[in-house]
Amino acid sequence: MTSPPAFLSDPALRPVLAALPEARVVGGAVRDALCGQPVADIDLATPRRPEEVMAALRAAGLKAVPTGIDHGTVTAVSGHRGFEVTTLRRDLRTDGRHAEVAFTDDWQADAARRDFTINAMSMAQDGTLFDYFGGADDLRSGRVRFVGDPARRIAEDYLRVLRFFRFWARYGRGAPDPAAAAAIAEAVPGLQRLSAERVWMELKRILDAPDPRAAVAWMDRLGVLAAVLPEGAVPARLDALIARGAPADPLLRLAALLNGDAASLAERLKLSAAERDRLLALRAAPALSPDASDADLRRALADVPRDVLLDRVWLAGGDAGLRARLIAMPVPHLPLRGRDLRAAGVPAGPEVGTLLRELRAWWLEGGCVGDVRAELHRRLAMRAAART
Repeated sequence: MTSPPAFLSDPALRPVLAALPEARVVGGAVRDALCGQPVADIDLATPRRPEEVMAALRAAGLKAVPTGIDHGTVTAVSGHRGFEVTTLRRDLRTDGRHAEVAFTDDWQADAARRDFTINAMSMAQDGTLFDYFGGADDLRSGRVRFVGDPARRIAEDYLRVLRFFRFWARYGRGAPDPAAAAAIAEAVPGLQRLSAERVWMELKRILDAPDPRAAVAWMDRLGVLAAVLPEGAVPARLDALIARGAPADPLLRLAALLNGDAASLAERLKLSAAERDRLLALRAAPALSPDASDADLRRALADVPRDVLLDRVWLAGGDAGLRARLIAMPVPHLPLRGRDLRAAGVPAGPEVGTLLRELRAWWLEGGCVGDVRAELHRRLAMRAAART
């Protein structure tokens, strides 16, 4: 790079770099800056020990939070933002889920413990790039390669299998690195060691990529997709959804991809309550027909949130005319509440709820346009007449 990237001039970052002039930006911020993407989180590394980092930050008037000090991480707070500062580390032992590390002052040793070459680069505050494993070339060529031996890196943490596809979905082109693909296929049984939360976190990030179709196809080919979605998956449905121009929504894409019981998947992967409810709603009923009447649309909008109905249309074929009608149509609301029934003379109690449900069913059957108050008074009059 001929000049430092713009993110290094971030006014919140500058005081942190001034307090730790030897520190470098590491990981995703460097990768994204090199490929011209917006830089979000900015992480730093330094050979200083955590206690020395905290002392230097406080001496500069910055807040220092020991967020993971046993593992070498301190959060520097500047401009109401947090910047993680981690002491350089080298691995001592790994067991496929956890690593025992020691602090070091060796930048290359720290880079060597990272997962992929495109994530192993670091950058000094003057913009100087340190790239020990060819990450910049890989980024330009659309390659995602493990740092060192792929099988060994995966054995250190099996989540790296899913992380590979997350990054390949965004940066990869062509076929995956052959050595990585072979190691991934061999490592599929090890995915069972991962927690459900970690699997869902990475699967969601894969599906959140602008176009994850090739990544999902390779996951399927290498046996990874069946391991993380044993309920069943149909990549062709995901392909069709994306080809239709549907929103880049991971839950919508999961609803298209999944070929099994959504409730079981939600429980197994420990989706949040909101995620579970939305996934079940997307797969709960067939979408409206493109030739549905306005009354059909009003009834649907009265019962189901508009965004869910629109997503069901995307899943069913994405009919543009139907989506336009759903977007333009006001959401009908039953113009009656329990207090209205009590004001009309219905005594408080179960009868209020029963009559309200009956009136809503009448209103829905009529396409949500009938005079429900007139119907209420008609029914009350009939009841009164029946009692005399």
